[in-house]
Amino acid sequence: MTKMIALGLALGSAIALAAPASAQVKLAVGGPITGPSAATGAQMKNGVDQAAADINAAGGILGQKIAVSYGDDVSDPKQGVSVANKFAADGVKFVIGHYNSGVTMPSSEVYQENGILQITPASTNPKITERGMWNIFRVCGRDDQQGKVAGDYIVKFFKGKKIAVVHDKTTYGKGLADETKAAMNKGGIKEVLYEGVNTGEKDYSALVSKIKQSGADLVYWGGLYTEGGLIVRQMRDQGVKAPLMGGDGITDDEFAAVGGPGVEGTLMTYGPDPRNNPAAKDVVAKFRANKFEPQAYTLYAYAGVQIVKQAAEAAKSLDPKKVAASMHSGMKFKTVLGDISYDKKGDRTNLDYVMYIWKKDDKGKITYVECPGSDCTKIK
Repeated sequence: MTKMIALGLALGSAIALAAPASAQVKLAVGGPITGPSAATGAQMKNGVDQAAADINAAGGILGQKIAVSYGDDVSDPKQGVSVANKFAADGVKFVIGHYNSGVTMPSSEVYQENGILQITPASTNPKITERGMWNIFRVCGRDDQQGKVAGDYIVKFFKGKKIAVVHDKTTYGKGLADETKAAMNKGGIKEVLYEGVNTGEKDYSALVSKIKQSGADLVYWGGLYTEGGLIVRQMRDQGVKAPLMGGDGITDDEFAAVGGPGVEGTLMTYGPDPRNNPAAKDVVAKFRANKFEPQAYTLYAYAGVQIVKQAAEAAKSLDPKKVAASMHSGMKFKTVLGDISYDKKGDRTNLDYVMYIWKKDDKGKITYVECPGSDCTKIK
């Protein structure tokens, strides 16, 4: 039985279509269109819109055009469930979303109940694909992969140093911090501080005082760019020079906008920058021509739509369960991220995280630069 929860969010069609309503592939974007993670919501929206436009221009999927709608979850689990129920009521069959792991988890249950296939571009908590559900996939990696890369880096380059671990108490932030801490502990480094903070706060002076008292040489941050930027800014204001290290949740230039000059030197884990993939060259050029820089999860969202198209064509069907079966089959999908294939859980079989450092580019703008396999602080 379909669960219905009232939704006070406006959903709009992304692309005007000439085809009749009965001949549309109903695909939706669920994510933080507004709220503290709106920059990531813009990435997801723009990625899906461009992919749908490109696929429609080439004839659509099995002769049907993609009709895109949006649901704004504001990074809130309850809103995410409301969005999911609204999509189900509207007959949506495929969802690219959500962003936050804590939103993706409950929404995926509504999607499963209503026969909807979900591909998240960005939710990295391992539990998402560990529940035996047929309908959930991700384009990104997992926090147990990302945390190991971060923890191993700390063990290699911060041996004998004091490490503070801070998280935002969310499914994503705490999960990533704990995975990093576990890898770090396994390598023989014990944190000098382990602290959780609340999202949405503006004053982190009490936390910064604890960091200062701990004598930390590095602060690991499990959370998103807004709070991470504020913490860095307030660390510098209180004279704490220790660099921050974060995960993919800070992968947006808004991190530097919030944090200011003090974010320079911040370390970060994220997949290989998709903008540099030859398969993405033409698509990246389209985004830039429209004055939108396809950072972080823009191309991940674009790839999600490409996968739906190719899986449906392989299944010769737009039935979400048949499309999911194609995705679980191990077939390779050609995407802007390169070739992608899935295991039986819905996880990618071929993704590696790498390290980045935030530094000034040749124009003086602070942004992130990839530095795989090396000490990022030595990158010139």
